[in-house]
Amino acid sequence: MKRKALYLVIFAVAAAGAATGSWIVGRKPATPAPAPAQQAQAATDVSAIAADMRRLLDTYRQIIVLTLDEASLSEAERAQANRIGQQLFHENQERIARVDGALAALLASPSAGRFEAIGSLLDYVESNEGLYDADRLAFREVMQSLHTMVGKDSSLPAIKMHKRVSEDLEALAEIERNYEKEIRAVFGRFETRSIELKREKWDSYVAYLKTLYQREAILKEYGVVLPYPAKPEPPPQDTRSQAGREGEEIFGRALPKKTIVLTFDDGPHRRYTEEIAAILKQYNAPAIFFSVGRNIGSFDKAGAAKLGAGADVSRKLKADGYALANHSFTHAQLSKQSGDTLRAEIMNTDALLKAVDPQRSPLFRFPYGARNREGMQLLSSAQLTSVMWNIDSLDWADPVPSSIADRVLRAVDKEGRGIILFHDIHERTVKALPAILERLSAEGYQFAGWDGETFKAKGGAAPAPVQRAAATGYANSWAILVGIDNYQKWPRLQYAVRDAEGVGQMLVQKFGFAPERVITLKNEAATRAGILAAFHDRLAHGGVQPNDRIFVFFAGHGATRKLSSGRDLGYIVPFDADPERLATDAIPMTEIQNIAESLSAKHALFVMDACYSGLGLTRGAANASFLRDNARRLGRQMLTAGGADQLVSDGGPNGHSVFTWTLMQGLGGKGDLNGDGLITATELAAYVAPAVSSVSQQTPAFGSLPGSEGGEFVFELPEESEYLNPNTAQLSNDAIALNTKLDANASAPLSTVVVKDLQGGEQKIKAPAAVLVSSRQQAQRANDLGLQLYKEKQYAQAEAQFTEALKLRPDFALAANNLGFVFYKQDKFAEAARWFENAVKMDPSRAVAYRNLGDAYVKSGQGEKAKAAFTRYLALAPTGAGAEYAKQQLEKL
Repeated sequence: MKRKALYLVIFAVAAAGAATGSWIVGRKPATPAPAPAQQAQAATDVSAIAADMRRLLDTYRQIIVLTLDEASLSEAERAQANRIGQQLFHENQERIARVDGALAALLASPSAGRFEAIGSLLDYVESNEGLYDADRLAFREVMQSLHTMVGKDSSLPAIKMHKRVSEDLEALAEIERNYEKEIRAVFGRFETRSIELKREKWDSYVAYLKTLYQREAILKEYGVVLPYPAKPEPPPQDTRSQAGREGEEIFGRALPKKTIVLTFDDGPHRRYTEEIAAILKQYNAPAIFFSVGRNIGSFDKAGAAKLGAGADVSRKLKADGYALANHSFTHAQLSKQSGDTLRAEIMNTDALLKAVDPQRSPLFRFPYGARNREGMQLLSSAQLTSVMWNIDSLDWADPVPSSIADRVLRAVDKEGRGIILFHDIHERTVKALPAILERLSAEGYQFAGWDGETFKAKGGAAPAPVQRAAATGYANSWAILVGIDNYQKWPRLQYAVRDAEGVGQMLVQKFGFAPERVITLKNEAATRAGILAAFHDRLAHGGVQPNDRIFVFFAGHGATRKLSSGRDLGYIVPFDADPERLATDAIPMTEIQNIAESLSAKHALFVMDACYSGLGLTRGAANASFLRDNARRLGRQMLTAGGADQLVSDGGPNGHSVFTWTLMQGLGGKGDLNGDGLITATELAAYVAPAVSSVSQQTPAFGSLPGSEGGEFVFELPEESEYLNPNTAQLSNDAIALNTKLDANASAPLSTVVVKDLQGGEQKIKAPAAVLVSSRQQAQRANDLGLQLYKEKQYAQAEAQFTEALKLRPDFALAANNLGFVFYKQDKFAEAARWFENAVKMDPSRAVAYRNLGDAYVKSGQGEKAKAAFTRYLALAPTGAGAEYAKQQLEKL
């Protein structure tokens, strides 16, 4: 099979879908026809939108034709085709913005026919016989924007249209999923094929496009005529190697071997730039963001810079260590500019970047890579350096994330080093990036950033975590923890304060909550006024931002009051409440709901270790695509210990209630039901609720508060790095006994769990589907599970998990040490010594493994080897926790 552009090959699946009609919605709107005058007005309003959408499709198809059979083009032909293709793409971006604005204006108009008019546009996308499914992806961004716009209207026609657009987006997602399957089928193997794969329908689609457009005609329309191929010339004798510099420009070919520079053009984007930065942060990968000036700000009549909303995104990038660079002011083709116009394109953006960051990088990238001599001279006078690229992701042309990833990885394999061109204005780039970074990290590539003078690697790519950036991109984490034992007028409790303290320690130590953002109210501090002040003063007016998360924990009395309407109303009882004045002294759950809606944070989770009823929550739910979409949806969720007339069981281990102990076990890792390294509020409820019910008379309840948009509060489990040693704490016998009961009744991975809602009904909740992860990530997960099992003294199961980790990652020193220590605890000293030996071979700098090795040698009667091991331990950690012990052992030996 001839290798076409990778993303074009997989469109064959779309052709098959078109043949069966399986992906075409083909449904007419069910709304009544408007009056003739209204219909005529709406038709006038929508005509310009329809024209832009048709042109949007034409341009999309032209981009495909330009990049057809790209492997067969010469380097010069490919460069020209890509340059014009990018220009077409940016024209379409402007066209999409124009369509979005027109749709917003139409929806805001008083015209009664506006929904019918928009319905005609949907008819075109859904059912037009001239469209292939591959064509329909051209409208995905428009459909996503329309979905958001219509969702803000609560009228019945809007609700119906919102459902219709949702179904259309699901159909588009199905098209993309089928493309992903094709990618895996075609490129997921390495053997040579002996059978030609036939894709007649795709061939007919390509043949049809070629009757509409020819590459040469498109290029000529945009001012390019390709010359005859030139004869090859011998390579220049002067091969410079200045840490990535090649003459007056940087292309990336002179970077050290296996060194990559990640660059992102055209932002900052209001959504995707921060998602990309979050992914990069997880992989410890630096990057350069080439910003278009008009996305950052503007200039007033006096010529003073005025920063806009995009500048906030740029500031966050700088604060996170990424380099800010110049990509012109309007993204014009600067090779056709001169004089003051050319100077303004360069210097205006430079002024805006300096307003954001006085130490902005001196890097510049010409839009489309198109430059002229005057532009290069201007850069030189402004002390700016032109940065090009030698690896093009083509994410501006390719709508399929896995195809983008495959293209980049193949190019990196070929080049061995270089600068990769991405764009931070596409969702598909967000989706493709983790797979690219995962593979490059696994193959030992280093990611280089700008250090002020040159590109310099940060010392190698960090191990890549699970692909979860979109889900966990929180800016700051806040918590309010309330624990009341010593009530003034209510029965005293024993474990509430301990519960609040224990949860607070876990949030700080395990999940990285900043101590200054964790507000703890205990006993007399937890008055009604004190609790409400914590919400209103510390949170609402204390700097909570839209991308933050808030965790609220209350341990104390709860109460339920029957209203005259017959409805139950739940209350949490503060320290100073009078039982005879419940309505005025306690805090009703309706007020908690109001507080939740007023908070500006992205996600909030309320966990109440108290029993009551009457919250009126909506059902909690999760779906398989939440990892990608969760960061865009508000979430307000609540998990409670039990319903009305139930008593909280205070007999848990370590001075905790049964509910809080189970909650902490869930947050410790057992609540990660699908093994992706994330614990959502839904997963936490699915673990906690059945487990608590199995060992107590409580029936925990879970739901989403009014105002929630389906977002999920997410905890990201840190990767355990503890080397097991004699100081590693294990659980008490009563804790192990309770955990055994909890685990016997907790949710199995991916099973559907029935959980109470707070109105007494039942709901089914299910954890999101597992995320595909690398063998390295699977190994880390196995090690972490082994550590949990070791602490519960389940040595055989822990041994199996550490063994699994080493099967997945043979050089995993942490797992080798931990397997050795499990053998040691079972008095298998010779086996333990061998694994400790393996651990120090894999990581000779790990002192604790030498201490463990010394103990194993002592137990197995190898005194001289024990001396050497303890001596090595003291050399590595002369003031370590085991230093005195090692000295004592040496004296004995």
